[in-house]
Amino acid sequence: MIIMEQENDYIRFDWAMKHILRDKANFDILEGLISVLLGEEVKIVELLESESNQEDDRDKFNRVDIKAKNSKGHIIIIEVQLTRQLYYLERILYGTCKTITEHISLGDNYDQVKKVYSISILYCDYGQGDDYVYHGQTVFKGIHTGNDLLVNMKEEGVIVPHLPREVFPEYYLVRVNAYDKIPTTPLDEWMTYLKTGKIKEDTRTPGLQQVREKLRILAMSPKERRAYDEHVDNIRVQNDVLSTAHDEGRAEGLLEGRAAGLEEGRAEGRAEGRTEAMVEVARAMKQQGLPMESISSITGLSIEDIELI
Repeated sequence: MIIMEQENDYIRFDWAMKHILRDKANFDILEGLISVLLGEEVKIVELLESESNQEDDRDKFNRVDIKAKNSKGHIIIIEVQLTRQLYYLERILYGTCKTITEHISLGDNYDQVKKVYSISILYCDYGQGDDYVYHGQTVFKGIHTGNDLLVNMKEEGVIVPHLPREVFPEYYLVRVNAYDKIPTTPLDEWMTYLKTGKIKEDTRTPGLQQVREKLRILAMSPKERRAYDEHVDNIRVQNDVLSTAHDEGRAEGLLEGRAAGLEEGRAEGRAEGRTEAMVEVARAMKQQGLPMESISSITGLSIEDIELI
């Protein structure tokens, strides 16, 4: 009975992203996820170099991302975020802009700009909303008619119409923690796997069939299994630290705010509570030997402040 349960256990997606899915033989798993999200068949031509593709497990609490190019030449960034981060929307905007500039050479015409899809898989509570997948895109609509702006350009003597959405980046925010339903669609099945690691025995969903074949925990070597178990334990500890620090900081902030009796006092109390929470998070991360840059990125504290903790 225990063996059967183990046979149906699959490797967490964030671990697979960092260690397994970079292998060309496993591109079909990523292709399945991207195809389900974008609503069109996607074939990955190659994985592109990315400065955040770090192999060191000390980076386990930072984002893990894969940058790929599909058969149309579009660039797709798939990113896993395990902990909440300040200014996250600004950071993914920076990431897409940086990607665009990295893939156009000095002197190239602007028609060489590549369209970018940014897919963020969030294992942390981020934002408020009643959905678990959000799609954002840059469009230009008439404020009176609501119609899209159509831009014409000449190409070899022919007028070719283009829509801004064919050029500008698109963003997908996948809020894993917000998903709580019985899977009925391919996207739901992917959400179930991302959250619980469970996959329907009779799944026909693109990518998940390949997950069942390639990402079984029992297929790991003893060394890989030990590293994987340590990774899962570290995530559990990290989530406990963040949750406790957040609750304590929020409670302290509210108490100080009420004691002041003024809106200014409440705001200041909440701000101090949040800062104290981040200090506790930073302290725990330092004890686990995480790099200063990583701690600063996650907590928003300066490296100088972290060194003093």
